[in-house]
Formats: sequence, structure tokens, C-alpha cells
Amino acid sequence: MIEILKVIILGIVEGITEWLPISSTGHLILVDEFIKLSASDAFKEMFNVVIQLGAIMAVVVLYFHKLNPFSPKKTKEDKMQTISLWMKVIVACIPAGVLGILFDDWMEAHFHNYVVVSIMLIIYGVLFILIENWNKGQKPSVTKLSNLSYKTALLIGAFQVLSLIPGTSRSGATIIGALLLGVSRYVAAEFTFFLAIPVMFGASAIKLLKFFMEGAGMTSVEIAMLSVGCVVSFAVSVIAIKFLMGYIKKNDFKVFGYYRIILGLLVLLYFLIF
Repeated sequence: MIEILKVIILGIVEGITEWLPISSTGHLILVDEFIKLSASDAFKEMFNVVIQLGAIMAVVVLYFHKLNPFSPKKTKEDKMQTISLWMKVIVACIPAGVLGILFDDWMEAHFHNYVVVSIMLIIYGVLFILIENWNKGQKPSVTKLSNLSYKTALLIGAFQVLSLIPGTSRSGATIIGALLLGVSRYVAAEFTFFLAIPVMFGASAIKLLKFFMEGAGMTSVEIAMLSVGCVVSFAVSVIAIKFLMGYIKKNDFKVFGYYRIILGLLVLLYFLIF
């Protein structure tokens, strides 16, 4: 029962931090320092990635109509625009997909620690504040997903590569890139959500395949833990996504920048003292 409670907490953390630009992987690594699952290192490594499946299903459910090119409610033009959107998502996934496969193990071995997470939290927190100050008074050139070019999509995808370093935040890196490229906050956030679908499904599939290929297996308790974590992260993600999209209609991302800086400093102080 204690382990399920821990998983619920981790699911809540994943559901909130996956969509807010504050780094879900970074938070899960930090939370693991205080809430340690009674499971093998191989299972915990896999769990921290596969739990994202619950979060991504929230995007699929909330945006199903917008993402569905076969909807009978859409005109022929609408269907073509939806197909075009998916093509842009695929193009944007190429940089992180290629480099992620090549360097995933190396990144995990060298960068999955509190020092790197803290530094990245602070650096990108500062970047959010600087970029929002720079953007103040400027009108974005891309205010609709349909206006997003393939070139801009690919460049946003290049920024997503930065999220391979824990503490950076996948959504944070892509949103920062999109803002620098003249994309509005709302479109930047939506495209980031859609970009997450193939990325997370791919990352989860690779982790599961690697987990079972290395001869690891899951007990009934571990299956229950993973299932509960995914369900909780799905439910919380629905709330987090709705909150973020409502929030950025009237506000910028600076509050997340301040949060990142404060959290990064607190984590560094904690580990230096204790």
C-alpha cells in the first residue's frame, strides 16, 4: 500500500510537470531522492519514462478532434490541414529522435543527477525571463498552427534536442525555441503538446523494449505500480493542460522562470548542506 501511495505522488508530479515548462524528468529524479520506490533500478529507470504514457494520453483525448484527420465533421480542407500538422510534427521529431537513440544511455549515465538538474532548472528559468522581456511589445508572426512552416517546425524540433539533458524540460526547450522564432505562446504550447505524442510513445517503447531485452521482468506489484502511475498522470495531466492553456491566454511564462530558479537554488542548497 505504501508503494502505491508513492506511485500516486509520482503520478501527480509527472502529470503537473510534464506540461508546465518546469521539467518532469528533473522533478522525478529529485522526488526519487525523498520517495524511493522499493523496486529494482532497472524498473525505476523504465517507470520514470513509461509513466509519461498516461500524460500523453491526456493530449490525445483533449485534442482528439483537432488531431484526427478522418473526422467526418471536418471539411476536405480541414482534413488536409490536419495531415499537414502531423507531417510538421514528424519533421520536428527527427532531430531529437535521432540524437535520443544515439546518446540516450550516455546522457543517462552522465547527466541524471541533482547537480545537472539544478543547473538546468536555473539556466532555463533565466532564459524564460529574458526571452519574455525581449518579446514584450512584439507581435508574434505565427498565431495559428496552420501558419507554422515546415522550416519553423524543424527548428523547434532542434530546440527539443536540448531536453535530452534532465532539468531542461522538453516543453520548456520547445516553447523557448518557438518564442524565439516568433510563434505565439498559445501556438507554441499546442505544438509542444502534439510534438510530445510521437516522442513519448517512442521513448516509452524503447525503454520497455530495453527493459525486457535485458532479461528484466515485472512482478504483479510492479505492474500495478506502473498502471496506477499512468492513470494518475493522465488525470492530473488533463487538469494541468487546461490550466496552462487558460493561463497563457492572459499571462506570459515568466512565473515558470522564477519557479525554476528558486527550485534549482533550493535543491543545490539542500544537497550541499545534507
